Amino acid sequence: MKQIILFLAFLMATSAAAQPTIAKYGASPLEVSSKKEWKKSVRPAILHFFEQEVYGKVPEKQPTVEFRVIGQGEAFGGKVLRREVEMTIGGTTKALVLMYLPAQRKGKVPVFLGMNFKGNHQIAPDTEITISPNAPQGKELGNDPERGAAASRWPVEMITEAGYGVVTLYRGDIDPDFDDGFQNGIHPHFYAEGQTKPLADEWGTIGAWAWSLSRVMDYLCKDSDIDHKHVAVIGHSRLGKTALWAGAQDERFAMVVSNDSGCGGAALSARRHGETVAKINKAFPHWFCDNYNNYNDREHALPIDQQGLIALIAPRPVYVASASLDDWADPEGEFLSALYASPIYELYGKPSLLGKPFPNVGESYGEGSVGYHLREGKHDITAWDWQRYIRFADKHFFGK
Repeated sequence: MKQIILFLAFLMATSAAAQPTIAKYGASPLEVSSKKEWKKSVRPAILHFFEQEVYGKVPEKQPTVEFRVIGQGEAFGGKVLRREVEMTIGGTTKALVLMYLPAQRKGKVPVFLGMNFKGNHQIAPDTEITISPNAPQGKELGNDPERGAAASRWPVEMITEAGYGVVTLYRGDIDPDFDDGFQNGIHPHFYAEGQTKPLADEWGTIGAWAWSLSRVMDYLCKDSDIDHKHVAVIGHSRLGKTALWAGAQDERFAMVVSNDSGCGGAALSARRHGETVAKINKAFPHWFCDNYNNYNDREHALPIDQQGLIALIAPRPVYVASASLDDWADPEGEFLSALYASPIYELYGKPSLLGKPFPNVGESYGEGSVGYHLREGKHDITAWDWQRYIRFADKHFFGK
């Protein structure tokens, strides 16, 4: 009997050790005594919290993921190479990955990887782009549905002229952005026998999108044209939330960019300014795991705020951006998250936002490993934003 009791005590102890607990940080600067403490205990506890309580964990069951190049050719007057790759998940779900690389390149190409909102064919007026399988068929422009309609958000020529590639896929090919009970995207590939929806601590749509970005990264690591050591994951709005979560989990991403990501992204939830946890869970019940509903109108109960998400990216460079007229996303709350994550970067000897005031409209902080700017205008991603992201990547990737 004594041996059984000792064995049970051992099991309880090892189980507790496998579930890291998080101290109460709230919405305040992260103060950790050493890099060792951060890496050994604090970072795992913060990551565990976001996995269990916010975005949801990825189920253990994993489907097959296969890639196949389905075509390539020249674009933008021969200045750019277009490549399309078909990603097949679980043998049946197909997503198209669109790549634009500088045609005149020397060596491997660093890239910006991000999801798009309405289909690959909308990021550029390129008639050879294959229409994403689940893309909406909207207003007709000639014979093609809205080709190039989102080109202002993806300045491909500017990015490739700077020496970078663009890699993108349509979010709806991975998981639809509406509450469908998790039946029409990739989630069913991960269900255990008899399961019909994710468990309370399992991923929602943002988690699925982030997972897909890591699978594209798997492919990029094998593409001989890609400098996979210099891949920046980027996203705007809800896809900015996705980029942050992808970068927090997958340390292969060398840089992370959050553009106007707001509540559940870069903004501090405790400020309850603009969109709140309750509002976002009500409007988009599929984005996060069910456990996140426990914090509806209870932001004070969060042991860590979104500064913890940004800190998980350290010591890799991270850039958070806001727009002056985007009050719903709480620009000051986005800045404060980046500021409050900065002490972790300082542990690694990386310059951060410490000591910086909230900037004036049109000002940017891009000299440290934690970047931030406040662009004039509305909720959007523009060439002005991209110019600063490219400059930030130049500095941290190549010391320019």
